[in-house]
Amino acid sequence: MQTDNRILDDLARVASGALSGVTGIKREVEARLKDQFSRILADMDVVAREEFEVVRAMAARARAEQGALEDRVARLEARIAGLEARLEAAETAPTQSPAAPDIDPLGDAAGNAGGDAGKDPAAS
Repeated sequence: MQTDNRILDDLARVASGALSGVTGIKREVEARLKDQFSRILADMDVVAREEFEVVRAMAARARAEQGALEDRVARLEARIAGLEARLEAAETAPTQSPAAPDIDPLGDAAGNAGGDAGKDPAAS
């Protein structure tokens, strides 16, 4: 029976040693694959996650600002349309000018005939 135990103990040690060897190989393969992928990604000019998130936030802000500017432009266009309508209505409406004073074509507003509106009355 002790012989069976020794054989089993030896098999356990061999299996344990093989397993630790496989674990070491696994770590080495993982490290090499990671290095290889890092080199491949560096050659591809792939963006880092942090940079992507920053640009994504900038795009979201730009979309929000664009929406606000679109609203502002719409309000300004409506205001301009209203002002243009008022201007057009004012231009097409009949004008009622205030009563103009009677002006003698040859005189002044007081009706002095003879065109002496620009002369000094004391000089005559």
